Amino acid sequence: MAEPATPPVVSPAVSTAAEPSVGALGRALSAEYAAVYAYGVVGGRTKGGLRARATAAFDAHRARRDQLRTLITQRGGTPTEPGPSYGLPFEVRTPSDAVRLAVLVEQRVVTAYLELAADRDPALRRLAALAAQESATRAYGWQPEIGAFPGMPGRDAGPTQSGPPGGEPTGATQSGAAETDAELPDATPSGS
Repeated sequence: MAEPATPPVVSPAVSTAAEPSVGALGRALSAEYAAVYAYGVVGGRTKGGLRARATAAFDAHRARRDQLRTLITQRGGTPTEPGPSYGLPFEVRTPSDAVRLAVLVEQRVVTAYLELAADRDPALRRLAALAAQESATRAYGWQPEIGAFPGMPGRDAGPTQSGPPGGEPTGATQSGAAETDAELPDATPSGS
């Protein structure tokens, strides 16, 4: 099932004292590597409209990955390479599992861009804000629910009545997403 999460390894070439943003770019790149891998799994467990959405997300994360690699190189860093495989937080057997994985991946990608959103460089802040917005939009598209904010009354935690646009049910629940969120590993390749 799920492999234990370990912190991502950032090579010294990525974390340089001369350019602190390179480290944040490297951590965002690690998240994009994990997203590309996960969407390969999502695409393999879906068909029709869900597979088309998974393919579009896969392509979007590949484009961000390539953009981050270029930015790291331009700032004098050396981008890390992706791992051969990544541990998943749960076994993905059904389209419903694939949708749940897609939601978790997008939520984690949003989190990965938060550090970059605090960078001094306005161009990097803009990149991080756009990337986080795109991932949040994709997560909502997979599971169109917003959880209650801390301290606010929660919504009914029953099964989702409506699926993503296109009418294909997800089978995911609001409480299920919150429970498995903690299981999602960081963007760490397995076998590294």
